[in-house]
Amino acid sequence: MGKIFEPKFFSLLKSGISKEQLVSDIFAGIVVGIVALPLAIAFGVASGVSPEKGIITAVIAGFLISFLGGSRVQIGGPTGAFIVIVYAIVEKYGIDGLIISTVMSGIILVIFGLLRLGTLLKYFPHPLIVGFTSGIAVVIFSTQIKDALGLNIEKLPSEFFEKWVVYFSNMQESNLFAIAITIATILITLYSKKITTKIPGSFFAIIFVTLFVQVANIEVTTIESFFGEIHSDINFVIPSFDFSNLHMYIAPALTIALLGGVESLLSAVVADGMIGANHRSNTELIAQGIANIVTPFFGGIPATGAIARTATNVKNGGRTPIAGMVHAITLLLIMLVFASYAKLIPMACLAGILIVVSYNMSEWRSFVSILRGSPFDIIVLLSTFLLTVFVDLTAAIEIGVVLSSLLFMKRMADIGITAPIRVDSDVLEDYSNLPDGISVYEISGPLFFASAKQYSEVIKNIGLKNKILIIRMRHVPFVDSTALHNFEETIKTLQNSGVKLLLSGVNSSVLQDLKKYKITSLIGEENILDSFDKALKHAKEVIVTLP
Repeated sequence: MGKIFEPKFFSLLKSGISKEQLVSDIFAGIVVGIVALPLAIAFGVASGVSPEKGIITAVIAGFLISFLGGSRVQIGGPTGAFIVIVYAIVEKYGIDGLIISTVMSGIILVIFGLLRLGTLLKYFPHPLIVGFTSGIAVVIFSTQIKDALGLNIEKLPSEFFEKWVVYFSNMQESNLFAIAITIATILITLYSKKITTKIPGSFFAIIFVTLFVQVANIEVTTIESFFGEIHSDINFVIPSFDFSNLHMYIAPALTIALLGGVESLLSAVVADGMIGANHRSNTELIAQGIANIVTPFFGGIPATGAIARTATNVKNGGRTPIAGMVHAITLLLIMLVFASYAKLIPMACLAGILIVVSYNMSEWRSFVSILRGSPFDIIVLLSTFLLTVFVDLTAAIEIGVVLSSLLFMKRMADIGITAPIRVDSDVLEDYSNLPDGISVYEISGPLFFASAKQYSEVIKNIGLKNKILIIRMRHVPFVDSTALHNFEETIKTLQNSGVKLLLSGVNSSVLQDLKKYKITSLIGEENILDSFDKALKHAKEVIVTLP
C-alpha cells in the first residue's frame, strides 16, 4: 500500500527510541491507563451496554490504534461522542446490530484511508463540528439525570422532550444520597486539579466516593445492582444476522465512521500542535478502521481517538505509540485484577463523571463566538445542534454537510455579484528586495473551511523562518468561522515563536469579522494596515527594534 499505510510505531522503531523516552512512555501509558478506567466504564454504561464492554474497547482498540496508527501520541478507546449513537443502535437493533454496524463502520474507515480521504474529513466546517458536539453534550447530560437524582425509572423514553417530562413527573422520588454523591463527584473531579494535574479528578472521585459509600453502607444503585457482576474475561463473539437485512445497518455504520474519522483526526491535529509533529491521516483512518473491525468480535463498542486522554498522554511525557500500547496493557491488568471491585461503583458517581464530560464537550465558548459571527455559520451551527438533540446524529451530520455546501455556494454567488475585488493601486508587486527577516504571503480568494487548513500550514511554515510576516489580504472577499478559528491558532503559534504578524489590504467586512473574533486585538490594531506600502514601511521600522 506504499505511503498510504505507514504506522508511526514502525517508523520510530527504524529510527530508534532512546531508553529515556521508553521509560517516559511507559510511565505516561500507566497514568493514561488509570485515567481511562473510570471513563471506559462510564462510557460503556451510558451507551446502554455492560461496563466491561467499555474497558474491552479501551484495551483492544486502544492497543491497535497505537500499534497501527499514524499519530505518535494518539490514545484510542470509547468516547463520549459515541454514547448517543451506540445507545440508539442497541435500543433499535440489539447487541448483534451494534456489532454488525461497528464492523461495517470499520470497513468504511479503511476504505476512506485507502482512497486517501483523510485530508477531506478535515474540511468539515467548524460550526458543524461545534453544533453536533454541543448537541451530543446536551443529550449525554439529559441521559444522566435519572442516575444523578437516583430516580427508579425502569424504561426511559429515547426522545429528548419525553425524557424530561418523565424526569419532572418523578422528581419527588429523588434519592438525596444519590444527589449528594453526584455533587461530590462533580466537585472532586473539577477541583482535584488544584492538588495534581497528572491524574484527572474522575479517578480520585470514583475511588473516594465508592469507598465512602461502602464504609458508610449507603443504599444507592451501584453497577452491581444494575448490571450484576463485571466479567473479567474476554470472549470471541460472532453475531447472528441475516444478509438480507444488511442494508439496515448502512446508516448507523456510516454515522459511526464519519464521527469516528472526524474525531480521531481532530484529536491527532490537536496532538500535533502539542508536540510539534505531523500525523499521517490516511494511516490513522486505516488503523481506526481495523480497530473497529476487530474490537466488536471481542465484545467491544465503537472506538476513536480520545482528545482528553491523548492530551493527558502528552502532558505526562508520552511521545511514541508505546505509551498508547502500555495504556491498553495497564487497563487489561486492572480489569483482570480489580474487575470484582468495579461493580461497587455507584451509578450516581458515574453520572457525575459524565456530567463533567458533557460540560467539557459542550464547547459553549465556541458556540457563543459562532453566534456572534455570520448568519451562514449561525444557520449551520443551530441546525446541526437542534437536529442532534431532537432528531439524531445521522440526520444532523448529513443535513449539516449539505447545508454548509449550499450556503457556501450561495455566499460565493453573492460575493461575485455584490463585492468585486478591489486591487490597491499603490502596492508593491516585487518581493525580491525585501529586507532580511521580513517575508510576505498573499492570500487570494475566500478564506473558508475548505482552504483554511492549507493556508494555515503555509503561513506557519513561512512565518517560522522570519522575524516579521506580512500577510496580504487584498484579494480575500470573506472569511468564515473555521478559517478564523485556524487563523487564530496559527497566529498564537507564530507569536509564541517570536514572529510578528502584519496584515495589509483587509476589506471592511473581513475586518469586522476579525474584530468579532478578537483577532485584531491578538495581532494589534496598529499592525493592520490598509495598503502594502504602509505595511512594509511599518515592518522596516519594527524590525530594527526586534532582538
